[in-house]
Amino acid sequence: MLLGRKCAGTRFQQKQIRHQLRVNFEFNISDFGEQGKAFGPEELDRCVERGIIKILDDATIAAMKEKRERDRQRDLEAQAAQLPAESESDHVLSDEEAEAVWKQALAEWEAWENEQKQ
Repeated sequence: MLLGRKCAGTRFQQKQIRHQLRVNFEFNISDFGEQGKAFGPEELDRCVERGIIKILDDATIAAMKEKRERDRQRDLEAQAAQLPAESESDHVLSDEEAEAVWKQALAEWEAWENEQKQ
C-alpha cells in the first residue's frame, strides 16, 4: 500500500513514505531498487517471488526487536565500561574552588615575578 502511494504521490509525499518505510519497517528502497528507477508494488512482488525479500510473521518481528534491544543495551553497557573514570581535569569547579585556584595561580605568578626582579 505504501509503495503504491509513494509512486502516486508528490515528491514531498514520496520522501515522507520512504521515511516511514525506513523507520517503521527498516526497509530501504535503495537496498533493492535500481538507481533512478521507481520501486513500487510490482518490484516488491518480484523481489518476494525471487526470495530477495522475505515477509516475516509478527512473532518473528517481535523476537528480532527484543534481540536488537538486548544488543543495544549490551553495547551501551560495554561503551560505558570503556569510558575512563572522571579525572581531576574533568571536574567542574565551583565558584569557591575556581577562586581558590585563581588566587594560588596569582600568588605563584607574583612569586615568579619577584624572583625575576632580583
